Amino acid sequence: MVDRRREQAVDEAAARFAETLAESYRIVHEQAAGARDRQGRLAKDFSERVMDHLKEQSESGLAASERLADQSRRQREAGQAFAQESAKAYMDFLNTAFSQYREGTQRAAGSAQEGARAVSESVAGLLGTATGAAGATAGVAADATRTSAESAAGRPPFSDYDEMNVEEITEQLDGLSEAELRRTRNYEQGNKNRETLVAQIDRRLEASS
Repeated sequence: MVDRRREQAVDEAAARFAETLAESYRIVHEQAAGARDRQGRLAKDFSERVMDHLKEQSESGLAASERLADQSRRQREAGQAFAQESAKAYMDFLNTAFSQYREGTQRAAGSAQEGARAVSESVAGLLGTATGAAGATAGVAADATRTSAESAAGRPPFSDYDEMNVEEITEQLDGLSEAELRRTRNYEQGNKNRETLVAQIDRRLEASS
């Protein structure tokens, strides 16, 4: 009886030990499984956070690149507009300056012609007075007066005169009288005043005197 009870106690103790050991294994297994689940969730969460951060960085970099490209485009357009406006302003300045210069030149030329006409008219008046006072030289003085008057009136000494060059006019000088030479000289000095042609006329006047 004693041995049977002892065996029964041993069996019960072994059974309790086995149950305790099995429970320990179960707890350890559940804890390990839970740890794996938590690690998996942590790893997944970390991975998602990393991916979100990288996505945000990528989107931020793309937006910055687009802003830089837009700024560069605006700067380029502003530079082109400035260059065009500068070129236009410079051309307007040149056109204005040239117009003022041309107007000044035309006014100066007009003033010179008016002065020449006034001088010619004065000379004509003086010659006319001298002609009335000197009857002995009426013919020569009359020619000089007519020459000066015609020059002052702006009529060329012969046809197509204004269209001829110096060489062509020089060829016509040999057939002119002294009065006609003086008339040609006065007209030339009052208009184009070409020094070479005036010198040619003066040489012929000296030769004829």
